Formats: sequence, structure tokens, C-alpha cells
Amino acid sequence: MSAARTKTTRKARSTAASTRPEDERLGLGTAFTFGLQHVLTMYGGIIAPPLIIGAAAGLTPTEVGVLVAACLFMGGLATLLQTLGIPFFGSQLPLVQGVSFAGVATMLAIVNQGSGLPAVFGAVIVASLIGLVIAPFFAQIVRFFPPVVTGTVITMIGLSLVPVAARWITGSNPEAPDYADPVFVGIAGFTLLVIMLLSKLGNSTISRLSILIAMVVGTVFAALIGRADFSRVFEGPVFAFPAPFAFGPPVFDVAAIISMTIVVLVILTETTADIIAVAEITGSKVDRKRIAAGLRADMVSSAISPIFNSFTQSAFAQNVGLVAVTKIKSRYAVAAGGVILIILGLLPVLGRVVAAVPTAVLGGAGLVLFGTVTASGIRTLAKVKYEGNMNLIIVAASLSFGVLPEVNHDIYSAFPTWFQVIFGSGISSAAIMAITLNLVFNHFSKGTPENPSVFAASPVRAVRTDVIRVLREGDRYEQGRLVDADGHAVAVVDEPATKA
Repeated sequence: MSAARTKTTRKARSTAASTRPEDERLGLGTAFTFGLQHVLTMYGGIIAPPLIIGAAAGLTPTEVGVLVAACLFMGGLATLLQTLGIPFFGSQLPLVQGVSFAGVATMLAIVNQGSGLPAVFGAVIVASLIGLVIAPFFAQIVRFFPPVVTGTVITMIGLSLVPVAARWITGSNPEAPDYADPVFVGIAGFTLLVIMLLSKLGNSTISRLSILIAMVVGTVFAALIGRADFSRVFEGPVFAFPAPFAFGPPVFDVAAIISMTIVVLVILTETTADIIAVAEITGSKVDRKRIAAGLRADMVSSAISPIFNSFTQSAFAQNVGLVAVTKIKSRYAVAAGGVILIILGLLPVLGRVVAAVPTAVLGGAGLVLFGTVTASGIRTLAKVKYEGNMNLIIVAASLSFGVLPEVNHDIYSAFPTWFQVIFGSGISSAAIMAITLNLVFNHFSKGTPENPSVFAASPVRAVRTDVIRVLREGDRYEQGRLVDADGHAVAVVDEPATKA
């Protein structure tokens, strides 16, 4: 009898686990189609860091290609670990992993100091191991992420990504002769128009694949007008496995390690925000253990990455927007994207095909993706109570503080590097401010007056319907009393009159 009860309990648990939205099973073709859509969405972001760092390190184009392939390969492995998970590692949520842009400034500083890539790799290894140790403690802050915080952070994630879409459309080099070319804006607008038209169609499959189809159509359009170049697709090797420590053994420099540890703290903050954001969008439940498992996956992937010539790994915020747009919540679709990233890392020729997609096409798609993340954050903020508290100023100050470095990149240029790493990111700035203000006003509320300040939202005025029913034409409120049309006082009682 006991054995039967145990079996029934296990079956019930299995059924409950299988009902999670992120556990939806997809057909193989469907999973890889949506996985490819995820890869195209984040491809520009994942190859940008190795391109920037490789150029700063003085690498040859072939060596930069090795860095790019390594980052694709490790991004795929990290994505599989995050989405599929193993005990204690992986949030099992639809999160795409890739090289974090948060560490680019610090890695450039390390390279420019003359230490080169080996010092970068050594710093990443040690800092990531430190992050792996503190990940469970870091996950404890989840209780300080109520809707007023999560909504602010999710909104900021979307807002901070809009400049990325703008750079994809205009180009990243203001000195280039074709910078902000109206043709690029036109390509982005055409891609956006295709997304809107496909989303309007009654076929749900086409609507969900609107981003991918629009990217293909946009690329064909760009090729027809001579703005897509596929001439270099077959230049270089077709297959190549990332060779361990291709740029030499790691060098462990104390100053570099300290700087990268600060970067790791920023990555932990941003990944926590992304986990909470995608859980909000998918309707999944996350607790401290699940967040800790996601952070461990980030850190162990980051620690292994330098072995194969890659850098710190973190969740990609832009793909959170793709989940919101397509409504495909299955982690297996993202896992399929991880497999595609691994293949791209092993087959550089395929990576070069994807790289030929014009950035203006990505920019047009990004406007929808990133705007959707912002809208999701606003939807969360709509659930927040603003009467009789300081939640309004928490949201206002946090968003403004987060937007500040996004609209003016020089605001912290005279500050120490560690400060720039932390507060140069709009996401981490908004998260830190929102968490801090939430603690000050909602947790440590001693000393806060009942009506805190002019920044507190005014209470909603309401009159009960039974009061409205007894009012007559001409009744009004004058000098502290209720009078009728003839100026005679109307009695005001504490309790409603009883029926005779």
C-alpha cells in the first residue's frame, strides 16, 4: 500500500513538473526553426565582443575568426547547460547564453595595459570561479525583487537595448562614410514592415515565425539593392574545432582579476534580472534555488570558456524579447538554438553565412524585440500599488538612473574603471537603484511619514454607489457641508439610514 502511494506521489510530481510552460515539447523541425530565429537575433551581439577585443589585441583576421568561432561554440554549450540543466546547474528556462558585453571595457583595459589575451583569459577563469562560489548567496536577494523592482529592471532591459538596435541600423562607426545611410534606415523599416504584415496574418505559425521570415526577406531585399555581401562566405576553413589555449596559457594578474570580479558581479545582477524577466513573460515559477542554479551555469560556463579561447558567458536580454513576441516558451527551442551555435562554431562557413545578414535587418527586428521587453516591464509595473507609499519615486529614480549612461556614455568617463563597469550598464544601474530604494522605503520604513512626500502617488478618489443614489440635482459641497439646490443643509450620518 505504501509502495503504491509512493508511486502515485511520484507520478503526481512528474505530472506537475511536466505542466511547466517552459517544458512544452516541440517537434524537431519546429524546435530548430525557432532555435535559428533565436540565433539570428543574438548573433550580432555574440560576435561583437571578440571582434572588438581581437582588434584591440592586434590579431590577424584569421585569429579574430578563431575568437568568433570559439565564442559561438562556447555560447552553444552554455545555452544547453542553462536550458536543459544538470543537478545544481541551469535554470531550465528559455535563456540564450553568449559572451557578455559587460566585460568588454574591462577586457580592453587589460589588453591595453600590455598584458594581452592570456591575462584576460586568466582573469576570467579566476573571477568566474569566485562568482561560482558566491552564486548561491547572490540568489538570496530574490526576496528583494518585488514587482516594483522586477518591473523597473525589465523595463530598463528593454530601454537599454534600443540603442543596440539603433547602432545596428546606423552602423557603429560615426566616421564611416555610410554611417546613418538612409538606405540602412529603409532596410530596417522594410524589415519592420514585413514583421507587422506577417504578424497580422491569421496563420499562427507564420505569425510566430515573423521575426525569422522577416530577416530572410530583409536580407534578400538588401542583396537585391546591393547592400548585402556574401562574397567572403567561402573564405577560410569549412570545419575547425576550437583548439584549447590557442593564444597561449592564461596569465593570472591580480589587478586584472579584481577588475573582472567586479564584472562578474555585474553579470550576476543582469542574469538574475533576465531570469526573473523571462519567468515573468513565460509564467514560470522561480525561487532562490532555481536562480542559484542559473547563476552557477553562467559561472561554470565562464570559467571553462577561456580554455577554448572565449570569455564570460551570460543570458542575452534581447532573446527574452523574442520569447515575448513569439509566445514560444519552450526551453527546447532555445536548446535547439544552442545546438545551432555549436555547429556554427565548428563550421565557420555557416557562421560566415549568418554574419552576412546586414545589421540594418537586425535593427529592424530589434525594434520589435526590444520594445516588447519594455512593454512586458510596463505590464509588471501596472500591477504595483502606488497609493500611500514611495513606489512611484522608486520607479522614477531607478529608470532615470538606468537611462543616464545609455543616453550619455561619457557621464562616468572620469570615474575609476570598476565604477564604469558597474554603473556604465543601464541594467545594473537600474537594478542597484531599484533594490536600494525598495529597501530604504519598503523594508526599512522606520521614520517614513504616512504621506511621504509630493512624489508619493495621490490616492484614488472614489464615492460609493449608495451615496451617489441619494444625491439630487443641485446638491453640492459648500464651506464644509453638503447642501441641496436651495442651500438647505443635507444631513451627513456615519451609518446608512435603515429602511422603515
